[in-house]
Formats: sequence, C-alpha cells, structure tokens
Amino acid sequence: MPLNIFTWLLAFSPVLMVLILMLRFKWGGSKAGAFSWFVALGVAIIFFGAGPRLIAYTQAKAVLLSLDVMYIIWTALLLFHTASEAGAIQDIGQALTRLTASRTLQGLLVGWLFVSFLQGMGGFGVPVAVTAPLLVGLGFNPIQAVLIACIGHGWAVNFGSLATSFQTMIAVTGLPGELLAHDSALLLGISCFFCGGIVALIAGGWRGFVRTLPAVLVLGGLMGSAQYWLATHRLWTLGATGGAMVGLAGGILLTRLPFVQQAAARAAAEQGEPGGVRPVIGSPGNGSPSQPRSLLLSMSAYGILVVLAFSTNLIPPVRAFLDQVIINMQFPELSTSLGWVTPAEGGRSISLFGHPGAILFYSSALSFLIYRRAGYYQPGALRRILDKTAHGAISSSLAILSMVGMAVIMSHAGMTNILALGLSQSVGRAAYPVVATLIGALGAFITGSNNNSNVLFAILQMETAGMLGLHVPLILGAQTAGASLGSVMAPAKVIVGCSTVGLGGKEGAVMLRVMKWGVIPLALVALAATILVR
Repeated sequence: MPLNIFTWLLAFSPVLMVLILMLRFKWGGSKAGAFSWFVALGVAIIFFGAGPRLIAYTQAKAVLLSLDVMYIIWTALLLFHTASEAGAIQDIGQALTRLTASRTLQGLLVGWLFVSFLQGMGGFGVPVAVTAPLLVGLGFNPIQAVLIACIGHGWAVNFGSLATSFQTMIAVTGLPGELLAHDSALLLGISCFFCGGIVALIAGGWRGFVRTLPAVLVLGGLMGSAQYWLATHRLWTLGATGGAMVGLAGGILLTRLPFVQQAAARAAAEQGEPGGVRPVIGSPGNGSPSQPRSLLLSMSAYGILVVLAFSTNLIPPVRAFLDQVIINMQFPELSTSLGWVTPAEGGRSISLFGHPGAILFYSSALSFLIYRRAGYYQPGALRRILDKTAHGAISSSLAILSMVGMAVIMSHAGMTNILALGLSQSVGRAAYPVVATLIGALGAFITGSNNNSNVLFAILQMETAGMLGLHVPLILGAQTAGASLGSVMAPAKVIVGCSTVGLGGKEGAVMLRVMKWGVIPLALVALAATILVR
C-alpha cells in the first residue's frame, strides 16, 4: 500500500483509539484495549489485506506473549499480598522511619529507597498505595506524600515487577535481553539521581535538598550501578530489586554514621521537625498485637526471592533442571493480500518451572509457610491473599491480552511498518531520540503502564530506528526509560495514591503537580539519549 497521510492515519487509528478512550473518556485499559483490538482487526482486514489465517495465527502468538507477562503479574501480586497480609510490608516501612530524625532523610528512605524496593517486587500501583500513607504518618501533608511516592520510584519501573516491562520488550521485539539491557539500564540509572533529588526537594525544601545532596549522589550512584550490573549480567529480573536493596543498605549505613545523626538532629531542631518518629498509619501486621515481631522474619519473603532468583540464574545445573519443560509454538510464514510478509518464526518460549513467575510462586509458597508458622496470619488469610491477587491481576491481564493482540495484528498487517515509515520521513535523525522518549512516556501516561507502552510502541520504535540508521537498542532504551518515567504520572497511579491518603476527588490538582515534577527526569533522559546517539 502506498504511503500517504490517509494510509498513515488508518495505521495509527487503533493506537489513536486507545489514547482517545483512555484520556478523553477515562476508560480503563482492559475496556479501551478490547475496543481498540476490534478497530485494529477491522482496519487490518478491510484496508491492509489481512486474512482469516493471518488473524488466527497472530492471536495465537499474542496469547503466548501475554502468558509470558501475565505469569509474572499474577505471581508478583501473590508474593506482595502474602507479605502484606502478614504485616511484613508495614514492619519494613516502620523500621526504616525509625532510623533518623531528619524529615528529608525519612522522605528519601521511604519515598525513594523503600518505594523502589516495593516496585522491584510488585509494582502495579502497590508501591504508591503502601508508601503514601506511611509518609503521611511521618508528618508529610497528603499532597507531598503522593508526589514523593509517585516520583521516587520512576527509575525502577522498567526493571521492577521482576522486569515485567523489560521482558515484554524482549518478547515483542524478538531481540535478546543482553542486547537491550545496556542502554535501558544506563538511561534509567541517570534518571535515578533526579528522582532522588526531587524527593529530597519536596520533602525538605531547598535547605533539605542541599544538605542531603551528597547522600542523593552516593545512593543514586549505588542503585544505578547495581541495577546496571544486574541487568547487563542477565539478571534484569532483579535489576530494580537489587538496586533498591543496595540503596537501602547504603541508606541504613549512612544514617548510622555519627556525623549524619548529628546533622539530622540539628536540621530537625532548626526546622522544627519532630525529634522522633510519628506513629505510622496502618496496622503493624495481622498477627497478635502483643506478639513480638522480627524484622528479619518479616523480610524473609524477599530474602527467599533473592536467593532463588540468583540461584536459578547463576547455577547452571539448577537452571537446566528447571528448564526441562518449555512451552513453545512454531509459526509459519504469514502474508497479507497486499504483499506484506512476516517470516516463519518460533513464538515466545516459556519455561514452565524456570520462568520468573515460577520463582515468584515458589517464594510466595515458602514465605506463606514461614509467616503462618510464626503466627503472623489471622484465620482466613489464604483466602484473602488469593482474592486480593485475583482482584488486582484480572483487569491487568485483560488489558495485556487485548493490547498485545492489537499490537501483533498491527505488526503482521504491516501497519506498524507504515507508522515507522511515516515517522522516519517526518522526523529528523537528530531529533528522534527525544521523540522516542516522549512516545514511550505518552504511552505509559495514557495506559498507566510501562508494560503497555512497550507493547504498543516497541516494534514501531525498532522499525523507525532502523529506517533512520539509529542504534536500535538505544532507541528502545529511550522508549522504555521514557515509559518508566511516564508511568508515574499516569492517572491510575495518582488516583491510587490519592485514595489512600484521603484526597479522593482532588486527583486533578495532584496530577498537575506530579506532571510538573515528573517532566524533569523525563527531559533529562531524552537529552541523554540524544547525546549518546551521536
């Protein structure tokens, strides 16, 4: 089909429909994705020559791709609710707030380090929902709390949730993770400094920011470097988790230094900050209130996950044993009546017992047994855990199925290629890294998900980069880094945060402030991508 503005708009129409339905009409991702899937189906058949055979195979491929991602989503939520139901999340958060009297350092510990750790483990809006009330309990006003919780974890989204978004980019593009990890981790490592700096500025004003700037630089360097090392050594599922754990360890050690404690006490006295920690909103757990609780025991779920994840990735016999059962399908060459051809290929391979989702399930099961033996659960805990997991995962799963289905139809019908060709002809080579970053952010802002943005735009970015002669991994790194930072400004996350701190109905005002701060790291990542591409 010849390229003209009408053809380009037809190819863009499914994506445009997603944007309109979610931004203008406030539809959820599952509903908007399903409607847009029908649009993609109709446009592909009527205008781009897609036949029944092509449609059937694309949807089989989409289901396989979706299962790869949903395996992680369901089990990541299962692990989080297993720990949360036992009160472990609250225990960890409260322990962090007792380390220092400085409100700025408290903001960094909870709203940058701890929220990033939660993002590494679970994501899907949970980090904001957990940390915003903790921050209010420390004396931050509700708007500050939501701002800090949203901005603080932006750098950790792509490699968070056991690298769900990064795994999706690998699945959609067909490129190896080893090729993509370098640029994605580098750009997000750069953004880590600015996420921490913004948290310090919101928490303590300019004075607090200046006082804690050395800590921000040290901790940002530790977290960014750890995430980069893990991601580039095939451990991207632990990228954000490992980086945040290194940051938490560094932050705890930092607060134990005598000169830091003295400076924090002086700052608290000068600014009228509380000398001790205020009570934190939320129950300390679901076990008996009089029962002594061990912080080490509360952290056992995440300790088990780290041990299992490192073992399966670094011990070849363990890896080989778990990878004995592989789910895979071979797909034939597919073509449209207009001549667009997709070569024969193997679909996404899923290791049933060695997949990151399986590791999350093992961790959930073991930690449940440990918490139950410790008496941390009230009767009916298992049912509550399963109900919360299902409630949180069903909507996300439907959205992923529909949007992956839409993206695969567009790719196999040649529609994504048409979009890439139009962008490559209208945007200069030098400016495209900025455009790539903004496209990623826009997709995440609208859909509420780094993952969904990668589903919608990764192939488009890859093909456009190839046409412009740009380094494909860098452009895909800009895409997913932009989506990571854009996701924290998404209405869905802001709404979650506002609902937990009593700001229901005031989301619009909070959204504007989140966007005001959120564009700073986004713009700097776009600038870094532009510099690196030359």
